[in-house]
Amino acid sequence: MTNTRAARHAGPALTVVGLGAAGASLAWRLVDAGVPFEVVEAPRAADVRSPDRTWSTWGATGPGPFGHLVSASWPRVRLVAPDGAVVTADLGSWRYRSLHSHDLDRAVRAKLAAAGVPVHERVLTGPAPVPAVDTRPVPVPTDGRTLLWQHFLGHRVRARRPVFDPATATLMDFRTPQPAGGVAFGYVLPTSTTEALVEYTEFSADLLTDAGYRDRLGEFLQRSGTGPHEVLGEERGVIPMTDARFPASGEPGVLRWGANAGSIRPSTGYSFTTLQRQADALAAQVVAHGPQGLALPPPHRRRHLLMDSLVLQALTSGRVDGAVFFVDLFRRNPVHRVLGFLDGTTTPAQDVALMATSPRAAMLSTVLSRVGFRGSLSLDPPHGDPGGA
Repeated sequence: MTNTRAARHAGPALTVVGLGAAGASLAWRLVDAGVPFEVVEAPRAADVRSPDRTWSTWGATGPGPFGHLVSASWPRVRLVAPDGAVVTADLGSWRYRSLHSHDLDRAVRAKLAAAGVPVHERVLTGPAPVPAVDTRPVPVPTDGRTLLWQHFLGHRVRARRPVFDPATATLMDFRTPQPAGGVAFGYVLPTSTTEALVEYTEFSADLLTDAGYRDRLGEFLQRSGTGPHEVLGEERGVIPMTDARFPASGEPGVLRWGANAGSIRPSTGYSFTTLQRQADALAAQVVAHGPQGLALPPPHRRRHLLMDSLVLQALTSGRVDGAVFFVDLFRRNPVHRVLGFLDGTTTPAQDVALMATSPRAAMLSTVLSRVGFRGSLSLDPPHGDPGGA
């Protein structure tokens, strides 16, 4: 491993553009590896900066080197069906965990300052310096079969009475009005019996107005029994859920990475654990071969992307009821199999077992509609494929 002091004296060998989840994850590892680099990050007040948000992961350990930044964890998860029926799963040695973006940002900046890594706060509007890993957002491709948006508004609330179970994270509570060709649910991460992050989340083709989000979140808070409460903070976001392929940067010496390179899981919107795997691989490449010619490790297995594509297509076409689909997925499978699939760690045999519990008629119809265009299953939409049909 390169001596840190000597590497710093040599000057930056790589530019990391952006300190979101992707950039921060790589920067942390490059410091530990003694690699000389610099960071370009937009000022906090800039419009291009992502708002503060909570990232979630699960498993026996983790996430990556950021376990000490986990703000809360839960040994149980649950889903609530539209009729109020509850599916609860004990995670055993696993935990569902969350960490907040401002905690990661603060810790990474302190690590960079201690290591003497230059951080240039400016909005980079042109090409990135070469060589670079560029995590800036790009327009979402629209040439896939399906494009939904995962969009949400969350409030950190303090209820007047104890209404939350601090040992259980509610992944999906479907006691909300459901959009056509999509799904909507509440998401609850309690940190005590009276405090929690409560989000209204929707997977749909169209975004809501600010008033619309507040109305839906207010309705969910009422339906879920939170009662009178104080709002301590707010989170919001818009995440693409698409089977389209993100193009490479097109600039020699610049590797595009992160949400702008397909790291977000199409069927769920999760990305933090994937980014940790990719950051490990990228840092190892830099240490072994230098910053030139970096190759981005695939974020997801091809079979998982195909399964995601079919699920999104079945959802947007109305062949499956999203609320029923997700509740049954957890009801009919061991929780580690479902969460492993969502994390991309399941084996082919586990994937087959998972598919066997899905609504067969609806998914078979979706598969046949896909086969009908090419005579075989494909991730690539053929010319003229109308997508969600």
